[in-house]
Amino acid sequence: MTIEQQLTRAVIAGVKALYGADVTAEQVQLQKTKKEFEGHLTVVVFPFVKMAGKKPEDVAADLGSVLKEQAPGVVADFNVVKGFLNIVVSPAAWIQLLNEIAADERFGFSPVTEQSPLVMIEYSSPNTNKPLHLGHVRNNLLGAALARIMAAAGNRVVKTNIVNDRGIHICKSMLAWQKWGNGITPEQAGKKGDHLIGDFYVLFDKHYKAECEQLAARFVAEGMEPEAAKEKAKQEAPLIVEAHEMLVKWEQNDPEVRRLWQMMNEWVYAGFDETYQQMGVSFDKIYYESDTYLVGKQQVLEGLDKGLFYRRDDGSVWANLEADGLDEKLLLRSDGTSVYMTQDIGTAKMRFEDYAIDQMIYVVGNEQNYHFQVLSILLDKLGFSWGKSLVHFSYGMVELPNGKMKSREGTVVDADDLMQQMVDDAYNVSKEMTKKIQLSEAEAREVARKVGLGALKYFILKVDARKNMLFNPEESIDFNGNTGPFIQYTYARIASILRKAEEAGIVVPAQLDTTTEVSLKETELIQKLNAFRTALRQAATDYSPSGLANYCYELTKEFNQFYHDFTILGETDEQKKIFRLALSRAVAKVVRNAMGLLGIEMPERM
Repeated sequence: MTIEQQLTRAVIAGVKALYGADVTAEQVQLQKTKKEFEGHLTVVVFPFVKMAGKKPEDVAADLGSVLKEQAPGVVADFNVVKGFLNIVVSPAAWIQLLNEIAADERFGFSPVTEQSPLVMIEYSSPNTNKPLHLGHVRNNLLGAALARIMAAAGNRVVKTNIVNDRGIHICKSMLAWQKWGNGITPEQAGKKGDHLIGDFYVLFDKHYKAECEQLAARFVAEGMEPEAAKEKAKQEAPLIVEAHEMLVKWEQNDPEVRRLWQMMNEWVYAGFDETYQQMGVSFDKIYYESDTYLVGKQQVLEGLDKGLFYRRDDGSVWANLEADGLDEKLLLRSDGTSVYMTQDIGTAKMRFEDYAIDQMIYVVGNEQNYHFQVLSILLDKLGFSWGKSLVHFSYGMVELPNGKMKSREGTVVDADDLMQQMVDDAYNVSKEMTKKIQLSEAEAREVARKVGLGALKYFILKVDARKNMLFNPEESIDFNGNTGPFIQYTYARIASILRKAEEAGIVVPAQLDTTTEVSLKETELIQKLNAFRTALRQAATDYSPSGLANYCYELTKEFNQFYHDFTILGETDEQKKIFRLALSRAVAKVVRNAMGLLGIEMPERM
């Protein structure tokens, strides 16, 4: 039982003994005592004032006396500030907590059983016409971290990906390869398949823009207004017309188009797999739009038959959502081809047929907020009871010092290049540091990999997901401040201390003597360790990896203050030395586990 749970029970019993009133655990409000007051935890007594018929100060004094008398193992002392009862937790209780952390490798984690809620989390959602870029990096890191956090909070989790492997953008790459590829393969080009296909996507856009300019100029010369000429050119440029024709052939299962599509997609999947592996991201189930759009199309047609949707004169199918405060939404184009909404309807249906999902979370950028509003309403209209309970984990865009990214123009920050740059930067920054501990070249490279990727992941995950963010590689690799390398370096420092203790023959017992003398700074550090449980639970409730990231920073900052103020290996009092080593070991465990939930590895030596 946690210290908070013990105090809560004691408060419930105390109120009953003092005033004969029954209160629930929810009515007992505990919070960390403010720094300007003595104490560790504060009981807010205002909920008990009416039942006691006394002033808040008197209620706090009454309750404090009872708690000190009836729970001496937890309450060492107390003080009253208006309606707040500040509790000084006994040293024995803190040491017992430290013993619990030592005994539990998964301290703070909740057990998962067959009865635990099943949460499905969708993230990544790449297109097979280009490699993953910085925007995908944020998506994948958020999704993977959220999946680990939800599992650690006691949920069964299914990590899923929907690959957008069909549509006009895919046909653009295919058409460009047909026209200008000369049969080139990834092996011949010496490139990953996703990079090669991305090159052809950019090449299509280059030629398409040239066609549009020529056509628009001709239309203007024929007397058309410039803006109207531009729009007409975009629709009638030969390349885009061919791409649309290819999409129709694809949906009609044209053998030649399908063979080309399958070959090029396989090249891209192989490239994606390499990127995911480097990023530390994986999935339990992958869905493909080429499968799900047909299911969605069938659902839309059934909705049309039931009068839920309507068909326009050009043959396109729409949903009128004006009664829901929205507008009209296209579901099927006039040529019968599907749109993203159609695919998402089909994917949702397939997922809930495959899994008994209790909660569905979509990790998708905030530019799609409206899309998921519509999807939720449409699924509800189609009769799916789970439609309105879908969760859109909406996150902001990643921006760069030199502006936004554009895939069509080839100005994206490639995920593979970014990760390699981070690893190289970490290697260069840490070269002097690694010389001091005599790491081999292979070991130094492995440390650089962990530090470089850790810097990238932490920098992205520490920011509130809802906010747009500016990614700065130089800031992320700093070994000071709120960065991944700072936390990793603190962990490596603790690992070094523990190694030296072991080399000196110092044995740290699994369980400490609860009579050990503990200073205020040391109890503050244990209290910060204890806060991991709350931080993890809150991160799962709020869908907020940033909360957990910043907890890791606060914990390591607290340890570094302790390390600055106290001697550990040089302590002459053997009992104190053992206690401080045990405390350091507990900090390392919690940091390793918490950062692990963010997908960040901890180097043992730096």
